[in-house]
Amino acid sequence: MSQTLAPPPAAAPALKKKTKPTADLTAPGRGPLRFAVYLVLLIVALAFLLPFLWLVVASIQPGAALSAKVTWDFSFENFAKVLNVETLFRPVLNSLIISGGTALITVVAATFAAYPLSRYRSRFGRMFLYGILFSTGLPITGVMVPVYTMYSRFELTDSVPALILFMSATALPFAIWMMKNFMDGVPVELEEAAWTDGAGWFQSLWRIILPLMVPGLTVVFVFTFVGQWGNFFIPFILLQTPESQPASVTIYTFFSTYGQVAYGQLAAFAILYTAPVVLLYSALSRVFGGAFSLAGAVKG
Repeated sequence: MSQTLAPPPAAAPALKKKTKPTADLTAPGRGPLRFAVYLVLLIVALAFLLPFLWLVVASIQPGAALSAKVTWDFSFENFAKVLNVETLFRPVLNSLIISGGTALITVVAATFAAYPLSRYRSRFGRMFLYGILFSTGLPITGVMVPVYTMYSRFELTDSVPALILFMSATALPFAIWMMKNFMDGVPVELEEAAWTDGAGWFQSLWRIILPLMVPGLTVVFVFTFVGQWGNFFIPFILLQTPESQPASVTIYTFFSTYGQVAYGQLAAFAILYTAPVVLLYSALSRVFGGAFSLAGAVKG
């Protein structure tokens, strides 16, 4: 008797996974929440926009006061009064030298400090990073007392290079922290391939890591530059000569000793003073916006 084999049972259809629909702010039932979010964003935008609106209105009014009003009486007299060497051009040039020099030294020092923290493992590495993070929270008003004493003893109180070195030291801890995070994003395999070909650590840093970290270097440079551009306290303490003071210090010349303030000239100076930072940020964001991507750098 021949036995016939039954055909194998058909495979059961795969059960479809039920996925929960994700709700977002554009869902029909989220109308009140979306309105509340937009309302909060509008309030925050107005909080930032109103001071700038006062600057624009006060800068074109001849007799601007603390409460500027929008009128048809406007002129560029305030801009004409501040557009001179003593009031604007020399202080802005000093700010460019101080902020640019500080940012450049900080980027170079942070690069060499972040490289061993990113590439070499040590039991003291985490403690060192925590120490760096702690040093960023030290109040500069308390640090300036011994710094001023030291600068006075070595006769460095009116030296722009000495000021740049100290400002670089104050900006270095957070710059090292940021630089290490950017450097961690560069795959180590790229360096190992360069080491196999006979390159040293400096060659691999210069030819492999830094070209891939150009957007990160730019972020650290701009962050340091903007932070030192508006720094008032350190230059005010360490620089006594008006010819060497930056614009962040000379802006107080618009406040007289008797409580009178030239609001129109102050507003015009503030607009011209912020222009270099805005132009720098706009130019670099166009060039390096979203460029920090290492997708496809290493093939598995």
